Amino acid sequence: MKKFMYKRMDLILLGIILLSAFLNIYNIWKNDYANAYYTAAVKSMLENFHNFFYASFDPAGFVTVDKPPLTFWIQTLSAAIFGLHGWSVMLPQALAGVGSVVLLYFLLKPTFGITGARIASLTMAITPIVPAISRSNNIDSMLVFTLLIGVWMLFKGVRKNKAIWVIGAFAMIGLGFNMKMMQAFMVAPAFYLFYITAAKVKWKKKIGILASATVVMMALSLSWAVVVDSVSADNRPYMGSSQMNSVLELAFGYNGVARLTGQGQGTPGGGGAGGDKGNGAEVQAPPNGMEQGEAPEGMPSGTPPNGQGGPNQANDTNTTNSDNSASNDSSNTDSSSTQDSTNSETQTSEGNEQRDFLNRGDQGGPGGQNGGGMFNTGTPGFFRLFQIGLADQISWVLPFALFGCVGLLSGIRLRKQWSDEEKESLFWLAWLGPVGAFFSIAGFFHQYYLIMLAPPIAAFVGAGWVKLFKLYQTEKGFKSMLLPIAILATTAFEVFTLKSYIDQIGMVWSIGVGVAGTLLSLALFFFKQKEKRATYFVSLAALIAILVIPAFWASTPIIYGDGNSVMPAAGPTTMGNGNMKMGEGQNSINENLVSYLKKHSDGETYLFATSNASSAAPYIIEGETVMAMGGFSGSDPILTTEKLEEMVKNNEVKYFLIGGGGPGGSSDLQTWIKEHGEEVPQEEWNGTSSNSDSDSNSNSGMPGRGGQSETLYKVEL
Repeated sequence: MKKFMYKRMDLILLGIILLSAFLNIYNIWKNDYANAYYTAAVKSMLENFHNFFYASFDPAGFVTVDKPPLTFWIQTLSAAIFGLHGWSVMLPQALAGVGSVVLLYFLLKPTFGITGARIASLTMAITPIVPAISRSNNIDSMLVFTLLIGVWMLFKGVRKNKAIWVIGAFAMIGLGFNMKMMQAFMVAPAFYLFYITAAKVKWKKKIGILASATVVMMALSLSWAVVVDSVSADNRPYMGSSQMNSVLELAFGYNGVARLTGQGQGTPGGGGAGGDKGNGAEVQAPPNGMEQGEAPEGMPSGTPPNGQGGPNQANDTNTTNSDNSASNDSSNTDSSSTQDSTNSETQTSEGNEQRDFLNRGDQGGPGGQNGGGMFNTGTPGFFRLFQIGLADQISWVLPFALFGCVGLLSGIRLRKQWSDEEKESLFWLAWLGPVGAFFSIAGFFHQYYLIMLAPPIAAFVGAGWVKLFKLYQTEKGFKSMLLPIAILATTAFEVFTLKSYIDQIGMVWSIGVGVAGTLLSLALFFFKQKEKRATYFVSLAALIAILVIPAFWASTPIIYGDGNSVMPAAGPTTMGNGNMKMGEGQNSINENLVSYLKKHSDGETYLFATSNASSAAPYIIEGETVMAMGGFSGSDPILTTEKLEEMVKNNEVKYFLIGGGGPGGSSDLQTWIKEHGEEVPQEEWNGTSSNSDSDSNSNSGMPGRGGQSETLYKVEL
């Protein structure tokens, strides 16, 4: 029996699984609360079923997070079992990342053999963005795992000719929609194409099954959204980041078309809470075009490779002026009249900070890679995935994958019966092509979204190596040279990409990879007919050579420490470069403020209210009920001045913490608070009014964390 189990067990796969688990899980327990925005939601969802169902951001059920609840339901169950910790909300995503590695192995093995399956699963495990995002409580790793379950069901349904498995596959896309909405639909064309080309049933039955699968997919996709939108707004939280308090509007707007166009829903000052229409309405994406859980002042600034400033380096002067302006404004808090007179200057300063943040987006990311564009995602165009900032997250072996795709489909003919190898290759191409095209032209996304490209790239590397080596051995002419050309092209691309990181990691990696890849590819060129067994090991060594750099990159979150936990990315981050480390400051709260408010509370529902979720999140995580008046960015039109006045009269809220930088905030609401409220002296709730205290709090990575730029108001009517 033991001998049988030994034969059945693939020990190499076991090693790959252990490697993936190590990369995804090791040291995540050092992260206090990961992405505080989502962790605060899990804390609130633990309170009651109402919050759990709606994915409420705050314990009182005032506003939800910006995504559907399915992934957060899983995180909440994990927190219920293990307690609320950073690692307990990240663990489901880490395990999902490992699960994706295993699924890819079993997806490729039946058609491309054990070697192709092993290579694909290894490539998936060491694709840098895979462990980077799996080490967070963001959604994408769970989404990819869910979609790969759907692929497994689809392949099984076609092989066994069972409609139930096909319908189940499309149902997984529906579940994915309830994780990250329209992003799940990106793979739907591949599902349709594969079933149309691979299913061995008559067209009438084929259309019927696809129609049924589509109905199930859409029913599951819209089930939660329809239920929520059908509930009266008075009986549920406001749908965070929407402008019309609608899940469907959020799905097809902010989480849909806006991702492609880059046009944010409710840009700075536009469509904000209370209907404010201020300056900056033309600015695209942030703050409401910003992935929730990130804040301008909490973003890593970093230093671009080679110590070079980004193309918008000139904006640093504006940033300095903006900071000085904010500091000057906050120094006048001892006089309410002076505070009112500087209100407009403060708002202008904060608006400048937001615009400067957008301009500095190309300098963000671990190591401060100068990838260009917003959020270090490069410039839209055909070669965008090969630009710094994206290439180092997903594209190290993309050239080899493309050559592998060419080899796999080199024998396909329209009038010829396609093999299983060709049909499955078309499936992975139908996944890679549309998703890659989206990221090449999209106006707004983050680096960690690129995990959507990891499965097809890994599949083409694994299956492609097997095919290219076969062509190398059996063919003559150009096809036989695809393998060494692929190795050489990938080596050249990796060396080119590494050039931008010489200051961080030196020349050793570039020289090592360049020499090894070049020599091994040349050996394949010149010794093709000499010794077939030797060429097998040479080609395998060449593959390993081009996988060394992505493996190193994938390990950087462990080696250097995780960078910005709200916008995960891999890369060699130097200590002291200004990057926010794992959970650094995200869970810090002003204890003096909490003590003061509890002492002077009259039983209000909310301990206090603040403009945005990033200021409220750490207090919610620590068990306090805090209101984010404008949702995550402060621009959600949740409240009007009339509604706020009613809440004050009903003893729901009395204290308001205003300012402290950060995104969003309705000037109408803030003006009303200042006109009807009494400013609480800093020394009564902040413990001190010294500059040193302000400086110590300014490093928290979250806007408005007890610094002098914050002002506490008491409003009693």
